Amino acid sequence: MQSLQLRQRDYLLRISRAMTARLDLPSLLRLILNSAVEMVGAEVGLLVLHQADGRLTPQAIYGLPPAKAAQVAALLRERSQLASSGETSRGLPELPLLSAAAGIPLRQIVQMPLRSDDELVGAIYALRSGGAAFGVNERQVLQSFADQAAIAVRNARLYEQVSAEKRRLDAIIDNNANGVMILAPDRRVQVINRALSAMTGWPAEEVVGEPCWKVLSLENANGPNLCDAAGLPPLPGEIDPSQPGHAAGSLYVEGDLARPGGSRLTLGVTYTPLYDDAGRLLNIIVSVVDITRFREAEQMKSTFISVISHELKTPVALIKGYAGTLRRPDAAWDPETVADGLAVIEEEADRLNALIDNLLDASRIQAGVFKLERGEMDLPRLASKVVDRFRLQTTHHQFELGFPAELPLVWADEARIRQVLDNLVSNAIKYSPQGGLIRVGAWQDGPEVIAYVADQGIGIPSDEQGRLFDSFYRVDSGLRRQTKGTGLGLYLCQAIVAAHDGRIWVRSEQGQGATFFFALPVIAEEH
Repeated sequence: MQSLQLRQRDYLLRISRAMTARLDLPSLLRLILNSAVEMVGAEVGLLVLHQADGRLTPQAIYGLPPAKAAQVAALLRERSQLASSGETSRGLPELPLLSAAAGIPLRQIVQMPLRSDDELVGAIYALRSGGAAFGVNERQVLQSFADQAAIAVRNARLYEQVSAEKRRLDAIIDNNANGVMILAPDRRVQVINRALSAMTGWPAEEVVGEPCWKVLSLENANGPNLCDAAGLPPLPGEIDPSQPGHAAGSLYVEGDLARPGGSRLTLGVTYTPLYDDAGRLLNIIVSVVDITRFREAEQMKSTFISVISHELKTPVALIKGYAGTLRRPDAAWDPETVADGLAVIEEEADRLNALIDNLLDASRIQAGVFKLERGEMDLPRLASKVVDRFRLQTTHHQFELGFPAELPLVWADEARIRQVLDNLVSNAIKYSPQGGLIRVGAWQDGPEVIAYVADQGIGIPSDEQGRLFDSFYRVDSGLRRQTKGTGLGLYLCQAIVAAHDGRIWVRSEQGQGATFFFALPVIAEEH
C-alpha cells in the first residue's frame, strides 16, 4: 500500500512539473485531462473551464467524438454542482443518462474541481465503467493534482492574455500612421514600426539592435536630440521635465532627416522616458511625425507674402512714379513723352490686373468654385493668336507652329485654354533668356488632343519637376531670382486642364530646355 502511495506521489510530481513547464493553453489542457484519466483509470474524460459569462464550457475531450462530448457536457453543465475532488455522486447527472449520451456503459463519475485562490477555474470529469470508491489517500492525491492543474491553467491563461495584449500592442504600433520607435536605456533600437521605416528608408531588420542615431540623426535641429551623438554613454536623467520645453517628462525636437538616396524630410520627434517603480530607466518611447508639409506650408505663406508684396509693389510704384511725373506743374512734356508714360502706366495696370486675376483664380480653385464655359474650340487658331501676340514682345525668340491639317475640335473654355497657353509661352520666353526657338503644336492621340510648348532654355532639374505645379513654387535657380513671377502660373494651368478632364506634364533636362504637354478630350459626338 505504501509503495502504491509513493508511486502515486512520484507520478503526481512528474505531471506537476510537466504542467508548470507548459504555457500553451490547448496543449496544457490536453496534458491535464490525459493525466487525470490515466490516474483514475477512466475511459472518458472532459475538461471544462469557467468563462467570463459564468458558463463552464468544454475545452478538452478524451475518449469521445465531439458530437457525443457535446451531449455529455450539456448534461454535466445542466445538472452538476461542483464538490471536492474525487466526489463520485453528489449533484451529478444519473449514470444511465451519461451512459446513453457517451455510448459507453458507465459505472462511476470522478469529479475534480479546479480552484486557485478560492476562484473556480474549471473542472475535470473522468467517467469510468468500473473501479472501487476512492479512499482518503486517493482523494488527497486527486486534490493535489487538481490544485496543481488549476495553478497551471491560471498561469497559462495569464500568459495567453499577456501574449494577446502584446500582439494587440504590436499591431497598434506597427499600424500607427506616425513613426514609433522603442529604445533600450543605451539608446539602441528595440522596436521600429513600418511608418518610421518608410520615413527613414531603413528596414527594421537592419536597425534593430543598432544605436538610434543611425535612424534619427537630425540636421538643423531646434533643440537637443537624443539620437544625434553616437558613442555617448546612456544618461537616464538626460530627459529633465524641469527644463523649459520638456512637457510632462517628454522632449520634443524638430529637424531635417537626410534619407538614403538623398531626399529629405522635416520631422517632429517626441522622446518619452519610461521608468520602473525604482526610478530606473526602462525604455525611451520615440514618436515621430512627418511635418514636411506643415513646414512647406509655413514657407509657402512666407513666400506668398514676399512674392505678392514684391509683385504688387513694383507695378504700383511704376504707375505712381509715371503719373506723378506727368502731372508735374513745372514741366511741359511733349506728346511723345506723355504717350510713352501713359503706355507704361497702362502696361503696369494690365500686369497688376493679371496678378489680381491669378490670385482670384487661385482662391476659386481652393474654394472649389472654379467654373468653365465650354464650347467648340479650334486649338490651332487659338495658338496662332497667342503666338502672334508674343511675337511683338520679344526680339530674341523665333516661334514655330506645328499643327496637323485635320486636328479635331476640342470641347473647352477658350478663355481658360488661352490662359494656359499664355502662361506656357510666357514661361518659355522667361526661361530662355538667350533666345532660341519656341515651338507650339499638337497632335491627336485617340480620344485626346495633346498640345505642347517647347523651348531651348535653361531646363528644369529632375528633382524639382514633381513640384512645378504646386502653388507659389518656383524652380530654385539664379534666373528665377531675376525673373518676375508669383509661382501661380503652372498651378493655374494644372487646375484649368484638370477641370477639362485633362492632364498636364513636363519633360526636361537641365540646360536642354523644357517641353510642357497638356491633353484635352476630343469633342464628343453629341456636341
